Amino acid sequence: MKNNIMVVDDEPIARQSLSDILRLEGYNVTAVPNGELAVEHVRKYSVDLILLDLKMPGMNGLDVVQVVNQVSPDTEIILLTAYGSMESAVEALRQRVHDYLLKPASPMQILESVRKGLERREARIVESGQAAAVLQAFDTSDGTEVDLMRRIVTRGAAEVSLTPAEGHLLKVFLENTGKVFSHRELVLLVQGYDVSQREAQEILRPLVSRLRHKLDAFPTLFERIRSVRGTGYVFEAE
Repeated sequence: MKNNIMVVDDEPIARQSLSDILRLEGYNVTAVPNGELAVEHVRKYSVDLILLDLKMPGMNGLDVVQVVNQVSPDTEIILLTAYGSMESAVEALRQRVHDYLLKPASPMQILESVRKGLERREARIVESGQAAAVLQAFDTSDGTEVDLMRRIVTRGAAEVSLTPAEGHLLKVFLENTGKVFSHRELVLLVQGYDVSQREAQEILRPLVSRLRHKLDAFPTLFERIRSVRGTGYVFEAE
């Protein structure tokens, strides 16, 4: 399976150059020009590694790192910058950044850093025990299976892939059958940050809607996600 890599750089030439280098090595590459679009992409899609420019208008590289570490902690990050300084390097490493490269980095440097970052990601997944996280969805009557490591739901020939946020939400549901969660509790558990109840509803509604849409072919999961009026959501017993 090809790894999914995202390039985030506000300079078009640098963005295109990095994308070309990675695609020639066989990676799936998505390129975006700013931090806001990067965060939006990570919330919706699985990303194994990000090549991220440090200095950008709006959300800078370290802002993006903070959000990605909350939303998709398995994603490795390599910071690229033409403004290298000890202070920013220390801050980057403190925030669980895999590597810190000064522009212009050579293709060899970039590919070596990407290779090591992906290896580190796989090692961390295995060490955390997620490699064994293949489970029957509470012995569902229709044989639905959930692979939490790869965020894949299968039943016979039917198969869907979940984003990190969708997979985390489903994991919380599966591990807490019958428990009623408030919108705010779920955002904290799934996204990693605390917000007001109104903000939590705005965040969760589209996320739950996307998850339920993907689970439409798996009734023993789809039908158990219920909205609790005025409170939040519950994953009912089968």
